[in-house]
Amino acid sequence: MAAITDLSFMYRWFKNCNLVRNLSDKYVFITGCDSGFGNLLAMQLVDRGMRVLAACFTEEGAQKLQQDTSYQLQTTLLDVTKTESIKAAAQWVRDQVGEQGLWALVNNAGVGLPSGPNEWLTKEDFVKVINVNLVGLIEVTLHMLPMVKKARGRVVNMSSSGGRVAIIGGGYCVSKFGVEAFSDSIRRELHYFGVKVSIIEPGNYRTSILGKKNVEGIEKSMCKLWERLPQETRESYGEEYFHTYTDKLKNTMQLAEPRISQVTNCMEHAIVSRNPRIRYNPGLDVKLLYLPLAKFPTPVTDFILRRYLPRPADSV
Repeated sequence: MAAITDLSFMYRWFKNCNLVRNLSDKYVFITGCDSGFGNLLAMQLVDRGMRVLAACFTEEGAQKLQQDTSYQLQTTLLDVTKTESIKAAAQWVRDQVGEQGLWALVNNAGVGLPSGPNEWLTKEDFVKVINVNLVGLIEVTLHMLPMVKKARGRVVNMSSSGGRVAIIGGGYCVSKFGVEAFSDSIRRELHYFGVKVSIIEPGNYRTSILGKKNVEGIEKSMCKLWERLPQETRESYGEEYFHTYTDKLKNTMQLAEPRISQVTNCMEHAIVSRNPRIRYNPGLDVKLLYLPLAKFPTPVTDFILRRYLPRPADSV
């Protein structure tokens, strides 16, 4: 038994240490670099000597990142919900990489709000999140794929533990389930071109995806959803439901893991390893809670997750 354990450890060590050669010659394009995972990953890859092409949503974010790094990093502005912005970014990347192609595309840009009970949301609320997290990711990928194929590189897509089990209402989990499906399908299609596709499925980490002020942003978003509901809907849920639901979301954010390098280290491995994994699951909450929930029989998962939800005023 000890021998088997030793062999397993050696195998994983070999896979983790078996790095791609000539990393300093390779280009990586990352979306969502204003803050959080994208920002830290860009700096980590610069430290490795790679040529980083970082896309930011704001001019302020781009300038700050450029100041914090070296000449090996270049920035551009990108709104993944606008086709013209994506086309312009793709042309900019094409001009940078030339015939060498793009070694890695990292689809990291994402938003989390508005989220909440599905009945409290509108179609526009769902579309706002899905357009960034899924449709934008797909369109960016489609425009970058010819360059990735040329380099026989890889695509790294940011999903979530919420892409394995729906833990909250709204467009977030819907979009992440879509990211999983899109990633699975292109991974099989691109295999014959020598392109690898990895999915990052982090747990609860402290980033600005729920707003720059996180807890305050959640409370403000939930109040806005509650106040616009028809009186009939509010009465069916009750004030206590609203306050309890909001408090639980706030508590979840306060318990979020601050060491986001656990996630960016996985993203980096997917880029620099000769043997990147198909799925990365950073976070103890993923391993001990979300993945088991995703694999339990559905009635068991429903029973467990229902315990987290408050009872509405009109419950049966």
